[in-house]
Amino acid sequence: MELKKLPDIDVPWELVEALKCFPVKRQVEHCGVSFLVGPFDFYAQCPQCGTRIKVRSSSALMEIEDVFDAVFEWMLKPGAADLVRQRQQEIKADKDE
Repeated sequence: MELKKLPDIDVPWELVEALKCFPVKRQVEHCGVSFLVGPFDFYAQCPQCGTRIKVRSSSALMEIEDVFDAVFEWMLKPGAADLVRQRQQEIKADKDE
């Protein structure tokens, strides 16, 4: 049996490590107030003045959040959610050992 080969892509180890330690909240400062927003939010509302501020760029440069967005898009494929849950269970089991 021959397996279909996936594309060869050089993924830097630094990217993998950055993904592993990516925060679940992002600290934002506006009007002298510091507050937390989701790491994938493009906009947030300042609790001090109510201004809607942009907290994520949408430039031509790729950011780590774009990698997550690509994975999230892949996860929308039929059957992907089951694969993700299975792999998460395997990772958790490995950490528990």
